[in-house]
Amino acid sequence: MSAHLVVHGPIGRLTLERPEALNALDRATASGIEAALDRLDGAREIAAVIVSGSGRAFCAGNDVAEMPGLTAPEAEALSLRWQTIVDRFARLPQVTIAAVRGYALGGGCMLALAQDLRVAEASARFGLPEVGLGFNPSDGIARLHDGVGGGHARDLLLTGRMVPAEEARAMGLVNEVVPDGSLDARAAELAERIARHPRAGLAASKRAVAEIRAGRPGGEAQAYAAALRDPETRARLLAFVARRRADQPPGSATSRPSRAPRPAT
Repeated sequence: MSAHLVVHGPIGRLTLERPEALNALDRATASGIEAALDRLDGAREIAAVIVSGSGRAFCAGNDVAEMPGLTAPEAEALSLRWQTIVDRFARLPQVTIAAVRGYALGGGCMLALAQDLRVAEASARFGLPEVGLGFNPSDGIARLHDGVGGGHARDLLLTGRMVPAEEARAMGLVNEVVPDGSLDARAAELAERIARHPRAGLAASKRAVAEIRAGRPGGEAQAYAAALRDPETRARLLAFVARRRADQPPGSATSRPSRAPRPAT
């Protein structure tokens, strides 16, 4: 398998490991990512996952060398497999962070877009070059449209051009651009900050977004209620209330119940 998950405490690192092919997505990589997703699904002890590529690229896209020999049914099955993979990231309880160095092209760009947050080095490049070879990205077009808007989505899909990190940030494809050489430290800092939050709140926020995207806007209320039932959430709420009460000086107006005004006589 060409993708491996390593976990240290509350933070996981999912790394694509085909540096000789710029981490192009082949079937072995798909199997590695699926195995990582299986492990992460329901792993409450893990709060955040950093997704990155080894070597000088995040991911150069689907492995074109596999494509000419595919029959039509095989091509459709492979497309559905990758659609399922990228959709599974949205259903994970963990917050996922794409750490993009170098190229994020085609399926690699869509893999980055499937993560909750994206941090890129200043020299990173994003694009969807499939149109130049006569086909289209097999997954994530709706997510791209939602994330960057229809105008930017059509620009990327129809021109096939690569855009630098700062332009990607301006169109909403990237959350943050950092100087070259500081990507790993910034991604780790972000993951550590997220990991300090209760797991139930993180999962509830992701679930609410997923429900809205699926056309079920009432789902966020259910996610909210589920988070409030979580023991860690309730403990933190009670501790917060207790601290507020302790901070109030004795006899202050906020430390005792307010009285209703007496009616005029």
